[in-house]
Formats: sequence, C-alpha cells, structure tokens
Amino acid sequence: MSYSDEKNMAGSNTAAPITSSLSKLQSLNGLFAIYKKQGPTSADVLNKLKETLLKEAGVQNPNPRKRKKQSLKMGHGGTLDSAASGVLVVGVGNGTKMLSTMLAGSKKYTAVAELGQATDTLDATGSVTDEKDFQHITKFDVEEKLNNFVGNIMQVPPLYSALKKDGQRMSVLLKKGEKVEAKPARSVTVYNLTLQEFKPPFFTLDIECGGGFYVRSLVDDLGKALSSCAHVKELVRTKQGQFTLEEHALHEEQWTLEHVLKSLQPCPDSEKTPDGMAAPDGGT
Repeated sequence: MSYSDEKNMAGSNTAAPITSSLSKLQSLNGLFAIYKKQGPTSADVLNKLKETLLKEAGVQNPNPRKRKKQSLKMGHGGTLDSAASGVLVVGVGNGTKMLSTMLAGSKKYTAVAELGQATDTLDATGSVTDEKDFQHITKFDVEEKLNNFVGNIMQVPPLYSALKKDGQRMSVLLKKGEKVEAKPARSVTVYNLTLQEFKPPFFTLDIECGGGFYVRSLVDDLGKALSSCAHVKELVRTKQGQFTLEEHALHEEQWTLEHVLKSLQPCPDSEKTPDGMAAPDGGT
C-alpha cells in the first residue's frame, strides 16, 4: 500500500465521525440552559456556544451564517443584561419556537443593591446621577416597602434596555448620544419578594417574577420609596421556567454535544424558524 493510499484511508476514517457529529448537532430540537457569565451580552454568549459546538463537530473556522451546510439554528429566550449572570435558556432547531413559551413562566433572581447612589443605567455599569443619604433606612423600612411591589404592579422599563425604538435598541441609541423617552409604565407581576440580607449601604433581594419585569427598575423605585436612591450592584438569574441555575445550567466547560444531549428537553418536530431567533426581551 502506498503512502497516498494510507493517507486517503486515514482521511476517510476521520471524515465519517465529523460528518456524523455535525449531522447529530444539526438534528437537535429542544431546549436547554447555559450559564451566562457577567460581561458579555446574551447574543455574544449564544454565538460563543454555537462556535464551540460547531468546532467540536469538526467545522473549521465556523461561521453558521456563511455556509448553509454549517448552519446551526439556535436562539436564546429572555435577554440578560451584560452586567448580569445566570440562567440563559437556549432553543436549538425547532426548539426556537418554544422560547416565547418559556418567557410566560416565572423567573427568579438574586440581586445585590446599593443604597445612596442612583445611576443612569440603574446598575453599577452606569454613571452616578444622584447621591442621597441612606442612614435613616432600617431593615424594617425595606421589608415594609417591599410589600408595595408584590402582585400586579405598574413598572416603567429602564431607558438603557433591549427594548426597541424605531427598530433599534434603546441602549444603543443612548450610547450614540440620541435622546430617548422612557417607555410607558406597563403591568408586570411579582410573585415573591424577600429581603435576604441588609448591610447598609448594601442589601440583597430574592425575586420571583413574570415576563417583562426589570429588577433594575424595582431597585430604583424602591430607593425612591425609601426617601433615598439605589441601584443594582450584582444580578443573578437563578431560574427561568423549568430551568434552574444549580441543576440545569451548563457552564462553558460543559458546552459539548454530550452534555447538551443529556440536558436537552426535546420538542415535537414543527415548522422551522429563522436562524438565531431570540424570544422577546424578558427584562432584567
């Protein structure tokens, strides 16, 4: 047998499993959850996930949008702010059509807030716009005011958000220096709201809410209700729908076909949706 024959045989032996892995990856239909770390956007995390899975399947320099045979239809349900971390639900294949259903379920967050300072983004990434005294605020005061934010309440979404104006995200327009008016107050639902820790100027909240709710707006409103001001310092989503951070969220080292297959909640075969579709913003 010549060297060229041996080389050809070796090539054929490696091609089969790569093709098989890619086909298996592209045939997935369902939902699973990953861990989004603090820093990147939800879209950045999704693209990193797709790239990682395609590379494992043997695709060189993967670009799902460039070559049809490399396409991997995947989307995320419920945008997490760049500064937030936690559960991000991912739909793959026909599972992208189920993402809006996930947003109808409850979500849970743990938020660390800071009293005495307000910011333009309502979190620690923004510029300080106001400073007020908070020495008068007690643990009892916070717990008492929290009762006003449970149930069906009206809430104004933050200016810096993934909500859109004229087809562009409001946060992007603001960063370009354009003027943006706040969206009208809308009805949102808070199922549970508890104070876990109070160490001024910081306090920690556990929140269970419905879709469209913004933790940043809650903390900003709470600060005003306490005759002071406040912003979100840290935010973690611990649950979205049936997926929890502890039990279901795959960390980056687990972004493999094997782990996805184990975690995947399958869905019935149905009409396909466009690549990369993300469900409407769920609010953070």
